[in-house]
Amino acid sequence: MTDKTPAREKPWLFRTYSGHSSAAESNKLFRANLGKGQTGLSVAFDLPTQTGYDSDHVLARGEVGKVGVPICHIGDMMTLFQDIPLEKMNTSMTINAPAAWLLSLYIATAERQGTARSALNGTTQNDIIKEYLSRGTYIFGPQHSLRLTSDVIAFTYREVPKWNPMNVCSYHLQEAGATPEQELAFALATAIAVLDTVRPVVPPEDFSVVVSRISFFVNAGIRFVTELCKMRSFTYLWDEICRTRYGITDEKARRFRYGVQVNSLGLTEQQPENNVYRILLEMLAVVLSKDARARAVQLPAWNEALGLPREWDQQWSLRLQQIVAYETDLLEFGDIFNGSTEIQRKVDELMAGARDELKRIDDMGGAVAAVESSYMKQKLVEANARRIGAIEVGDQVVVGVNKWTQTEPSPLTGGDGSILTVDPKVEAEQIERLRAFKAGREQKSVDQAIAALHAAAAEGRNIMEPSIAAAHAGVTTGEWAQTLRDVFGEYRAPTGVSRAAAGTRGDKIVEVRARVEAVSAQLGRRVKMLVGKPGLDGHSNGAEQIAVRARDAGMEVVYEGIRLTPSQIVNAALEEGVHVVGLSILSGSHIPLVTEVLERMRAAGIGDIPVVAGGIIPPEDEKTLLAAGCARIYTPKDYDITTIMGDIVELVGSRAQAA
Repeated sequence: MTDKTPAREKPWLFRTYSGHSSAAESNKLFRANLGKGQTGLSVAFDLPTQTGYDSDHVLARGEVGKVGVPICHIGDMMTLFQDIPLEKMNTSMTINAPAAWLLSLYIATAERQGTARSALNGTTQNDIIKEYLSRGTYIFGPQHSLRLTSDVIAFTYREVPKWNPMNVCSYHLQEAGATPEQELAFALATAIAVLDTVRPVVPPEDFSVVVSRISFFVNAGIRFVTELCKMRSFTYLWDEICRTRYGITDEKARRFRYGVQVNSLGLTEQQPENNVYRILLEMLAVVLSKDARARAVQLPAWNEALGLPREWDQQWSLRLQQIVAYETDLLEFGDIFNGSTEIQRKVDELMAGARDELKRIDDMGGAVAAVESSYMKQKLVEANARRIGAIEVGDQVVVGVNKWTQTEPSPLTGGDGSILTVDPKVEAEQIERLRAFKAGREQKSVDQAIAALHAAAAEGRNIMEPSIAAAHAGVTTGEWAQTLRDVFGEYRAPTGVSRAAAGTRGDKIVEVRARVEAVSAQLGRRVKMLVGKPGLDGHSNGAEQIAVRARDAGMEVVYEGIRLTPSQIVNAALEEGVHVVGLSILSGSHIPLVTEVLERMRAAGIGDIPVVAGGIIPPEDEKTLLAAGCARIYTPKDYDITTIMGDIVELVGSRAQAA
């Protein structure tokens, strides 16, 4: 009997989500990862770049190079891809509001490398609706943002035919608390909104091609059987929508194409070594089922809940992908779940729930209406509150967090250097490079390019060609975005907090409510808390949950959403007469931003109001902030929000008693 080895499928693209400090440092990281067997790039941009600001803008303070690479102009982009031939690369760019601009810089860089546009292969995320719901890096209102998305799609399917111009991103919906049914429905509603927007601007005979270039970027959580069924549901529902709503007859054009980053939300600061197992299980959800297998996978590092991962940490995640793809026999078989009654039962259940939710959204006018009414945001806030509440009371077990918490010291986290820290000099050096670049430009060409961009935006013409011309002329990210701000204005999305129901259970919340009543009586008015998001960090899930729980505990809450300057936060504290200020920062810019708030409060004569801060704050930074005058620091290990509320009301009470 002969042993015939089955033919192996080609594996998915291996990516790591990378970028930090500067274009030069990120370029080194890219080339190192490619040398280790990574097969595609996934670019992380810093928050100023993501929100359309140059590194020298007031809102960029403390944020430059922290969560990604700063890209202010074509010089930065050329440095980022130096010695990386773009015609051979598959590049994914996690960029949304300024997606048209970063793609323009990428195309201009390729052209300077001598590469034709048509040879470029990759993806721009370009999903603005999920930014209003979960991540907060939007700039413009929904209609103008969808118009920009449509411009990119209408341009790329002709000029850059191998490019995925829009990556419907359900990843951050799950991070914001979405149930599987909500993740399916909200993502598909987003895709429908985009296709409905672009359909009138392309010839009918080309629409099938446009549909074929829409891709998705999803999340895979720890309940990996449910997640696997979710991915199979996505494939069926997308095929159904393409057939019935848009009349797409080409089966290949209807195919659900997606990349994945497995869940970072479930990674724990406590016993972080356990995260390695979580990441493996979550990855299996998107590679085991051949008929719903991801086309590209990027895995978080085991220590993301502690801070920025190092190169070694990223390598460890890459090796996991390579072991599954090349050492196991996974790629030698067809879909091992076809015919499973249990899998199909769960798929049918998820699809029924998603169809119901899609109908609700459709009945209210689609995804944009569901954003503007705060319906989707409110539902995410409530779902996240239920998830956190279940962890707090122990209904949802998280090993090492709410069960089996006794642990040996981890050799992986000992001593300095267990996470990557960005040198504070990075920001000043980037600003100096920006100034030098501006000084070397031909200003007349810049002015002409900006005028042409303004005219295209104002007249409703496609902005891609003017944007590429602006990139070549030396226009900066901040100048490009400001030109469109001048035409479209800016937007603040509903927070979803005011109408969200917390539904907190247990004796502990009853005790906290009683203490709030007692302290309020002592103060002579209701305890009032300001929850602030300074800087450009748009990850508002934590701040929203603090605001909802504080209100549930009986406090009066002031929460004005994301992207506030320290000056605005201090002014709000003054005007609202608050008793405590809570700052939420997840971007690594906690030291400069919290320190500035404390200094401004002292200068305004309200330095006696306690300030508490929460975020991914390493122990050394925690000491620095406490020494600067911060009253409390909360990190991901402080998962019990009701306990935090009790701590805050005791802090307010003790300050009142002392006064």
